[in-house]
Amino acid sequence: MPIDQNGDTLIGGVSLRSLPKVSLHDHLDGGVRPATIIELAEAAGIDVPAPDAAALGAWFARQSDSGSLVEYLKTFDLTLAVMQTREGLTRVARDFVEDLVADGVVYGEVRWAPEQHLTAGLSLDDAVAAVQEGIAQGEDAAAAAGSDIRVGQLISAMRHTDRALEIARLAVSWRDRGAVGFDIAGPEDGFPPSRLREAFDYLASEFFPATVHAGEAAGLDSIRSALLDGRALRLGHGVRIAADLEFAGREGDDVQVRFGDLSRWVRDREIPLELSPSSNLQTGAIAAWGTELADHPFDLLYQLGFAVTVNVDNRTMSATSLTRELALLAETFDYDLEDIQAFQLNAAAAAFLPVEERAELIDVIATGFGD
Repeated sequence: MPIDQNGDTLIGGVSLRSLPKVSLHDHLDGGVRPATIIELAEAAGIDVPAPDAAALGAWFARQSDSGSLVEYLKTFDLTLAVMQTREGLTRVARDFVEDLVADGVVYGEVRWAPEQHLTAGLSLDDAVAAVQEGIAQGEDAAAAAGSDIRVGQLISAMRHTDRALEIARLAVSWRDRGAVGFDIAGPEDGFPPSRLREAFDYLASEFFPATVHAGEAAGLDSIRSALLDGRALRLGHGVRIAADLEFAGREGDDVQVRFGDLSRWVRDREIPLELSPSSNLQTGAIAAWGTELADHPFDLLYQLGFAVTVNVDNRTMSATSLTRELALLAETFDYDLEDIQAFQLNAAAAAFLPVEERAELIDVIATGFGD
């Protein structure tokens, strides 16, 4: 695949980085710059496992390439440690928006769990306010530099704690002040959305949208619970929905696939899948199909008409960007600009925005792709 003088991938002669993108599944504590970690850690007296930003970035990549979501999540201990103060949270959020702009993102949703940022005395509201301040600073800096970006918060509750209803109320209280949706994160296997049904009932009563991590470290029952108990409008990863598809033979050059009730529902209702290719490899989410990107069911789901979107999950842990994820998919599955645009349009249609603003976002993408 052609590369230009700046190291950017070219598709159809067009810079992939320059194309407008939508990022839906992007963790704040998974996207902290290694250089920022070192700076904040030094100020707070926190030990780091590497002496400089390049070495620390390599350490994250090694630790994250474990094939286990549980082991993968342990790398967050370091990023969380430097995100316990107002100053740390604001700095990380501002950097985060700047990195989205550099990646060509025009609309992003950043997810994070405020309950994990209280050890230095912040309240839940303090934490959300600090992140919102950083987002605003990043958006303002982008505007001053001639770039247009909007970033909304997805307030997450940890699925293995007992604060989900409290966090749901927090998210709703920040509606129209930066919060655009709710999520649950943390260890999926053994902690189904049904445990948090009270929180999801409350969100539904407030007409506040939720995306739910499901189908990453657990299977079809987790996805079913996300839809039934969580009223999920999107599936965080959702890659294991492919386990509900059965090869049914060939008819000429066409592969025949038999849908289960769950997969058909997800496909026919166009419930977006927040797929994160590199992360899905690192955490073993696609282990049932193989260990290489070519084994990822992404293309199967796309060809069958699922509403697939492309995401980074955790930029630091996977040493990646949205541009890189799209380039990897294009190289592996021979995608062209039309395919790349389709993924962005799927994401724009799935954004937790009013319909008028989704239409505007779709227009931005269409214009950026030359339509």
